Amino acid sequence: MVLALTLLSNYESRNQAQIGLRNCVGRSDGVLRLGGFLDVQYGTVGAMGEAVVTLEQRLQRLEDDRAIRDLKARYLRACDTKDPEAVRDCLLPVGAVIAYDGFPAFADREDFVAVYAQLGCAPGIFDVHHGANGVIRFVNEDRATGQWSLLFHNINLTSRTLTQMGVEYDDLYVRQDGRWWIAETRSRRLSCLIHSIDAAGQPVVTVMGDAPETFG
Repeated sequence: MVLALTLLSNYESRNQAQIGLRNCVGRSDGVLRLGGFLDVQYGTVGAMGEAVVTLEQRLQRLEDDRAIRDLKARYLRACDTKDPEAVRDCLLPVGAVIAYDGFPAFADREDFVAVYAQLGCAPGIFDVHHGANGVIRFVNEDRATGQWSLLFHNINLTSRTLTQMGVEYDDLYVRQDGRWWIAETRSRRLSCLIHSIDAAGQPVVTVMGDAPETFG
């Protein structure tokens, strides 16, 4: 812990602009005091109105941020590897909201996983969910939001189509029972390119631009 705090302290001093610090007005005894702008995710308010943030709090926030990013990565990888149990384990056990553009909305992980297992894990379906540009914002110690960009690619041997879509995710994460879960996940399709493969194996563009109303 001492080594981690020392490294974190050194990191902060080199990267103040990158980690949300503004108008730093002093630190003593492991406590960071800030004036002016302060992201809502940090610390408490001192007697003079300044924010007070301990190094332990900042270290915990970094660990939570990484845990959420790992959670999202596990979810996307589970979708690609056709692993319904791993998908289920990423979603909040009770009350998870899954609302993906082009699909029916779900208010329970079990219903969603059942449909995913039927459609996404069917023979001849090959998906790639490449998530990037993640931005995590903490509401409080146990709630956070996430924004992600997604490049989606699908091969469907039955329909002989290749589909590529640009997608934006808006997520809500909660800490419950000592770990982070995806409590809500919503998507918006920004672009779509669909090729149909003819009998000679040549691709023909059938959709370019806006996505069809439904997918799958």
